[in-house]
Amino acid sequence: MNGQKLAIITARGGSKRIPRKNIREFCGKPILYYSIEAARGAGIFDEIMVSTDDSEIALAARQAGASVPFFRSAANAGDYASTDDVIMEVLTAYRQTGREFESFCCIYPTAPFISGKRLRTAMELLSEADSVLPVVPFSYPPQRGLIISEEGYVKRQFPEYASARSQDLPKIYHDCGQFYACRTKAFFDAGTTDVRRLLPLVLTELEVQDIDTLEDWEMAEIKYRLLHQPDGQD
Repeated sequence: MNGQKLAIITARGGSKRIPRKNIREFCGKPILYYSIEAARGAGIFDEIMVSTDDSEIALAARQAGASVPFFRSAANAGDYASTDDVIMEVLTAYRQTGREFESFCCIYPTAPFISGKRLRTAMELLSEADSVLPVVPFSYPPQRGLIISEEGYVKRQFPEYASARSQDLPKIYHDCGQFYACRTKAFFDAGTTDVRRLLPLVLTELEVQDIDTLEDWEMAEIKYRLLHQPDGQD
């Protein structure tokens, strides 16, 4: 794809479970920096911007080399605004200034495992699809999952798979929660990055970590240090 490419990094100020999460120090620097550095390292984006409602985050973003051409609206800074809502706001704001992008990559601000190489690969895959989603297989087959009833007893969520061998069950994947690459036209047509021609980019479990709690944060730092040892992989 030869058209203009935009990197959108979503970093609102509010965070209930980990206060100021998007600029909290992670392995020596604000976690937001990793997403910006990955986007810059990809070497393919014509613009790298941070969508935020917070002046401190905006300052950190600019210091790391990203632009903050406008602040996020209050409507899209709350707990119930979706990523698609934020993307739509950003693309529409650019469009109103006369600037169009053929494709974009929406990057989460708490995704330190992202690399420029991964982002380049995802954007290159858009030559074969309208959107690209990083995924990772569940470490244990969800078909064999258990739930706890209201009475406190364990029961199988899907009893029909009770005797099935794990290797005989279809592999199920989940969203890595790192980034979404998409063609702009496809996004405007569908209003979402979750379009029909959606390709997976399969990652390993070592490269993926949700960061919703302080325990998640600590695990992410352990994984990051393991991956970035002198003999580790970048």
